[in-house]
Amino acid sequence: MAEFEHKLTTIVGPAGIVTDENDRARYLTERRGRWYGEASLIVRPKCTAEVSQIVKLCSKYRRPIVPQGGNTGLVGGQIPTDQEIIVSLERMRTIRTLDPEGRTITVDAGCVLATVQTAAENEGLLFPLSLASEGTAQIGGLLATNAGGTAVLRYGTMRNLVLGLEVVTPDGDVWNGLSRLHKDNTGYHLQDLFIGAEGTLGIITAAVCKLVAKPGATIVAFVSVADPRAAIALLNLAQESSGGSVSSFEIMSENALDMVLKHGTPDKSPLSNRHDWYVLVEMTGNDQQSLQSVAEAVFASALQDGLILDAAIAQNERQGKEFWALREEISEAQRHEGVSLKHDICVPVASIPIFLTEATKAVTAEVEGIRAVPFGHIGDGNIHYNLSQPKDMSAEAFEAKREPVAAIVHEIAHGMGGSFSAEHGVGVAKKSEFLKFKDPTAHFMMKKIKQALDPHGIMNPGKIFD
Repeated sequence: MAEFEHKLTTIVGPAGIVTDENDRARYLTERRGRWYGEASLIVRPKCTAEVSQIVKLCSKYRRPIVPQGGNTGLVGGQIPTDQEIIVSLERMRTIRTLDPEGRTITVDAGCVLATVQTAAENEGLLFPLSLASEGTAQIGGLLATNAGGTAVLRYGTMRNLVLGLEVVTPDGDVWNGLSRLHKDNTGYHLQDLFIGAEGTLGIITAAVCKLVAKPGATIVAFVSVADPRAAIALLNLAQESSGGSVSSFEIMSENALDMVLKHGTPDKSPLSNRHDWYVLVEMTGNDQQSLQSVAEAVFASALQDGLILDAAIAQNERQGKEFWALREEISEAQRHEGVSLKHDICVPVASIPIFLTEATKAVTAEVEGIRAVPFGHIGDGNIHYNLSQPKDMSAEAFEAKREPVAAIVHEIAHGMGGSFSAEHGVGVAKKSEFLKFKDPTAHFMMKKIKQALDPHGIMNPGKIFD
């Protein structure tokens, strides 16, 4: 161990080894405190060459590695489980190149999402991934989990926002796949192996990300609907009437809004009356006046057809941000209501109303008084089906229901052709679901790929599958 640590220190220098116990603590657990781990060492390389040398050394000594980005993951994939070595990419924050004409930006994996967004904005462009943790989430981690966010409806997941990757393989070799080409039909599309692999096949060290034109106009509206079926009808109407201008379409339940108004920054609803369901709609285009006219026509038609009950259109950017806060602060507000059982499911869009009805009925039968707090990306079928503890139940008793409730929710989603994990990944939290619900042939092929690229099993062991 002493010899190994000395060699690691030689590679990264004293500043690249985290030794202080207080400093180490933030790498060993995630923000919700559900998973705690112990790491034999925590190293922070500052460049790809150092990552390569670290991995070669770990491969030689058969020392397992846990790659770590901004530590914002929600399934424990970034937390060590058995004295592994954490390789944190947080010092690798260089924006290597920004090509406005080609609309690409090449960045180190440790770049924080908000930094990439700002760099694009300074060139009058947009990096369209947006999520609540953008101030701390890093590009490498977002790629490793194929993050989605609120604009998937228009721009897709991280997989759709990347042209090329640089990856250090489990034997320490560097694959330079930093292509800026939109077309390259020359064999296997290797980058897709590493996107969404949660660090089990290699360490992403850099990426070529796509940029898009920054919209000249944005409309944000907060509307109430009778039920999720009406919300889907509104989505289709808005898409058809606006020529595909809807960039975000987020649903939230009355419970979700109540919790935000009680514990969050906004202190009142944009609508005068309370309803069972709400939708936050964002539309983007080139001309504000034209987009405003389109939006008003959409909501007037929807109101006449009974698809919406009420609507408020933000009159300026500040008010638009206030509307978004009602959606973005749900998870944090729910923390104040006790234990929360979170489920990140996806079903076909048309099946969302049935899923919500069946799941709520089933979990209520399992836990009397349970409070359903569903919200999320109804436009792409991804619902965060969160459940808060009953007001008359202890946290310990409700926590004991985590697994049986998850089994109910995931079984219903699977029965509808859905997924038990839409954008959070598998990590350690959902390994049993992966084994139960994943197609056996897909499971077999994934294990074969893992064994081929990482025969010694040193790359993020114990994640996704054993």
